[in-house]
Amino acid sequence: MSEGRLIIGTKRYSSWSLRGWLAVHMAGLQVEEVVIPLNSAGAFGTPGIAAASPNGLVPCLEHQGAQVWESLAIAEYCAELKPSLWPADRVARAQARSIASEMHAGFGGLRRAMFFNAGRTFPGRGQTPEAMADLAHLQRIWGAALARYRGPFLFGAAFTLADAMFAPVCGRLRTWAPDLTPAAQGYVNAVLAHPLLLRWYAEALAEPVEWQLDKYENPA
Repeated sequence: MSEGRLIIGTKRYSSWSLRGWLAVHMAGLQVEEVVIPLNSAGAFGTPGIAAASPNGLVPCLEHQGAQVWESLAIAEYCAELKPSLWPADRVARAQARSIASEMHAGFGGLRRAMFFNAGRTFPGRGQTPEAMADLAHLQRIWGAALARYRGPFLFGAAFTLADAMFAPVCGRLRTWAPDLTPAAQGYVNAVLAHPLLLRWYAEALAEPVEWQLDKYENPA
């Protein structure tokens, strides 16, 4: 029986939706999934999203009377129900929350230059100075965590909410294929091979062709 609903955008493009979707599935919440196809103006310009979400964006979770929007807030809500979604160790948990928050708020250069598209690849493109500076910093963050906690995920063997927050950027790197360090490439491969990521990609590729947007399929 459904306990609410999760409102997300087109899976082919909506990297923010992916974060909330991962957290909800990691927590095992029983909610109805509502996919609202994005239009060319993005989430802010899609009327169905503006009507369904308090901030006019996706994802938005409605669960047992609670309404939660913003992907990091959804992650924390899910962790209240299932604390094991964050690392058990206090020090590791503090680091995980810090880098998850940094991912949520930053990396604008990489986001702008290398958008998420689950169905296309544009290898070698999008490498603006800002994007490459973000990528270098990203690889430093990943490298430190992978070296300390031994992988394959950022905080060891378990896929945590920190990995969920970085999963969309792993997808971006798959689409745009910049050169990565061996450690970073191994991490990207591990994340994209996770069963939930395989499911997301399969469902993204099964979406109607009519939902595809030219600006994301054929970037200038």
